[in-house]
Amino acid sequence: MVAITSNVIFVKLTNGKKTIERSKMQYEANIKHFAMRGFKLVSDKIKEVKSDTKNVVKLKPKKKGKKKWQNIGN
Repeated sequence: MVAITSNVIFVKLTNGKKTIERSKMQYEANIKHFAMRGFKLVSDKIKEVKSDTKNVVKLKPKKKGKKKWQNIGN
């Protein structure tokens, strides 16, 4: 028989492109499993992105190539 508790704490895990939510008990029991598959805890802190405008390289516009048309049937 399985006892269901309503006070379950969930943790969020991410591997970069996918975010999942698991119970804390399940995460602690399988930390190595999640780490092997690339999942890490999602932190609530948001990292600030530094913008260095002095080191920006401007790219030249890409040249469009000429299309080669083929005469089919003529």
